[in-house]
Amino acid sequence: MRVAFAGTPEFALPALEALLGAHDVAGVLTQPDRPSGRGRALAASPVKRLAVARGLALLQPATLRDPAVLAALAAWQPEALVVVAYGLMLPSAVLTLPRLGCINIHASLLPRWRGAAPVQRAILAGDTLTGVTLMQMDAGLDTGPVLLTREWPIGAGDTGGSLLAALATLGAATLLEALAGLARAALTARPQSSEGITYAAKILKAEAPLDWTHDAMSLERQVRAFLPWPVAETTLDGERLRIHAAAVFPDESPAIVHLKSQENELSGTIVGLHDGFLLVRCGGGGYLGLQRVQKAGGRVIEVAELAHNLKLAGRRLG
Repeated sequence: MRVAFAGTPEFALPALEALLGAHDVAGVLTQPDRPSGRGRALAASPVKRLAVARGLALLQPATLRDPAVLAALAAWQPEALVVVAYGLMLPSAVLTLPRLGCINIHASLLPRWRGAAPVQRAILAGDTLTGVTLMQMDAGLDTGPVLLTREWPIGAGDTGGSLLAALATLGAATLLEALAGLARAALTARPQSSEGITYAAKILKAEAPLDWTHDAMSLERQVRAFLPWPVAETTLDGERLRIHAAAVFPDESPAIVHLKSQENELSGTIVGLHDGFLLVRCGGGGYLGLQRVQKAGGRVIEVAELAHNLKLAGRRLG
């Protein structure tokens, strides 16, 4: 099948690689180069780098409403346009251009977690199951009819990064299955359910700080969801401390009973170091054990290194 591809971040790469191995990729749409890094130099997207390496036709429009862009896309003559985390809304002129329409890989089981950050929001909410949805795109935000879904469990140790990687691979395999079904006219899209709709708002840097008045379970999920970005954080002596790994310790944990010095510690109080974890009181219940942390401008370290020659017990974070 002759297809065009629209995508930008690393999450889109497995799908493009799968298409290159099985179909005729007529061309690639990706976002314009953006400033990146401390020097703010323009950087190509992961999808652009792969497209250039494979010698594919490439477009990087700021908008898809430009008649010249529409003409260039039409000249590719795609039977389908595959869209994976592209970053631009598709106008009706694009949605109706390919014979088989525009097919999107979405990293949730729609209609749960429509929107920009379905993976992180699923972890934050404590979901135990997610997956991918292959959707026939329409003019709405992730509202199109469903071609295929595939489920995937959310593990207790999954981070935003690890779950995104797993779903990217699952989505690529499901995409090939969907395209084969469409080619045989053996796959029919079905409307999404009107029940269970939730929205996954874009993750903001302002969400990174941990609120120690919350319970330990929700804070641990925040640590996992926000890895590798924006990375959950707190402050120690007024300086930022990023949290890269943590675990929950219930109030009745033997480690807590042994270490805590009083029954009513203030939230954010460090009660001590136990078995490689720095235990912190959470106001909503339980203790969060910090395992790997990063001081501003420093490298990621184990908390035992942070605690070396420092008296941390009794001090407060945040």
